[in-house]
Amino acid sequence: MTIFGNPTADHSWPRAVLHLDMDAFYVNVHILDQPQDAGRPLVIGGKPTSRGVVASASYEARQLGIRSAMPTSTAVRLCPDLKIVPANWPRIRECSRQVMAVLAEYGPVEQVSVDEAYLDLSHTADPLPLAEEIRTAVKSQTQLPASVGLASSKLVAKIASDHEKPEGCTIVLPGHEAAFMAPLPTRAIWGIGPRTAERLAALGITTCGQLAGVDTAVLRAKFGSQADSLQQRAQGIDQRPVKAERGPPKSISQEWTFDRDVTDPAKLQEQLRQQAESVAHSLQKRDLVAYTVRVKFRWADFTTFTRQKSLEQPLDDAELIYRVAESIWQENWPPGQPMRLIGVGVTGLSQAEQRQLRFGF
Repeated sequence: MTIFGNPTADHSWPRAVLHLDMDAFYVNVHILDQPQDAGRPLVIGGKPTSRGVVASASYEARQLGIRSAMPTSTAVRLCPDLKIVPANWPRIRECSRQVMAVLAEYGPVEQVSVDEAYLDLSHTADPLPLAEEIRTAVKSQTQLPASVGLASSKLVAKIASDHEKPEGCTIVLPGHEAAFMAPLPTRAIWGIGPRTAERLAALGITTCGQLAGVDTAVLRAKFGSQADSLQQRAQGIDQRPVKAERGPPKSISQEWTFDRDVTDPAKLQEQLRQQAESVAHSLQKRDLVAYTVRVKFRWADFTTFTRQKSLEQPLDDAELIYRVAESIWQENWPPGQPMRLIGVGVTGLSQAEQRQLRFGF
């Protein structure tokens, strides 16, 4: 973790925005299902013979100069042993939903893409310790690595999340935005593309610090009404709000991929119980109840399916969710069948007008 500013000093957050950026997301989604490919130069992309391009590159491939948007034919010339696999879009979208569900546990989420989102933590008294907690929660619940940045604006939070990838956590405390931005190239600023950067460089401005400190009159002569906005962004000032989706979620779920396939029923039941508790906590935080409980199964051969039960009475209680989930699991798990993944979820959500009745199964 890197913190810009003194964490022991008193600091008030006018706003607190966390930006999460998944690390080599498409590659790491592939490795979830093909762990033997971990640690090797690998890209997700099209075939070199059909004008394919690199959509995502492993960090081992990046060390060889391979980058996103590069033609795969060029990537192969840089690394003849490079492995190229196509994007598994259903799996990528599934993993993206899991990541966003974890973020939604902490506050309003603005999803930017399948692997990137802003999280509004302004409602939190002290958001600082949450940054590493959220990054760790995403990794533990999805098995996918991510980097996060926490700051008082979307602009600075996004730049911070890229500061020490992979699996980085960078916090810019209020009042330290300009100092954090100062040494960075002007291209780091949202909205400054190659042409604007060239025009700034012609004025001798190549860093955010230089842009923040230049005579505003000089900047206005070149950029007109854009000058003030450019200088504000160079200081990390960005008033854009986190635009979260409106309305309650359609479902809440927790999944766990085991490091090794599991056949022990006690271990599987314990995992079900932990997931039921997490799902119940999420329901209660949102004052929601659920009418349907579902369990997701994945065998060792990657066979995957979901089974569910709908109830007459809604529920939000961890023990009740566990009991329904456990009954679904008992009905669908052949004893001794190796399990790679298990998950518990609820759907059919509505606002809790009254707590559920206690009932048995």
